[in-house]
Amino acid sequence: MPYKNFEEYNIDVTEEVQNKFKAIIEGLGEDVDREGIVKTPERAAKAMQFLTQGYHQDPEEILKGAMFKEDYDDMVIVKDIELYSLCEHHMLPFFGKAHIAYIPNGHIVGLSKIPRIVDVFARRLQVQERLTHDILECINNTLKPQGVAVVIEASHMCMMMRGVQKQNSVTTTSGFRGQFEKIETRTEFLRLITADLG
Repeated sequence: MPYKNFEEYNIDVTEEVQNKFKAIIEGLGEDVDREGIVKTPERAAKAMQFLTQGYHQDPEEILKGAMFKEDYDDMVIVKDIELYSLCEHHMLPFFGKAHIAYIPNGHIVGLSKIPRIVDVFARRLQVQERLTHDILECINNTLKPQGVAVVIEASHMCMMMRGVQKQNSVTTTSGFRGQFEKIETRTEFLRLITADLG
C-alpha cells in the first residue's frame, strides 16, 4: 500500500478497540460515563490506528516509486528526521531524531521518501534497536547503494515516566552497511550529522 495520510478508520476495528479501551478505563477505576471520558475510548481507538498505520504500508514500494537513475556517487544525508513511535513493552511513546545517509550506486531516491520510510517503521509497536535495523535494511535491500548509515537518538517515556524515571536520558542506536563500515566514511558521516553548517 503506498504512503498516504491516515484519514480513514476501519469502523469494525474502531468499535472493537473502543470497547476494549472502555473496559480498561473502567477497570482502572474511572467513570466511563463522565463527560470528559465518554468519547475517550473512541478517540483512543482512532489514535491507536493512526499510531500503528505502518503495519498497512509497504516501505519498499514507497522507495521503488521514487527511484531515479543517476550517476551521483557521493554521500547523501537526511538528518534530524523527527520520529514518534510506541515502545512495544509498555505501549508508551518514544521520540527523537533519525539521521540517515546512503551512497548511491546508480540510483537515487526522492528525498521525501526517506522520512516516510522512518514513519512507516516508527508507526508500529517497536523497540529502537529494531527500528534502526528495519530502516537500514529496507534502504539497503531496495536501493542497493554502496553503503547505508542510520543513527537514531530517542527519549523513551517508559524510562521517563515510570521505572527508573530518568527524565534526561537519551538512547542512541546505529547501523552501518557497505562503505559505512569503513572507519573514514563512518567518521565523515558522524561529523556531518553533528556539524552546524548554518
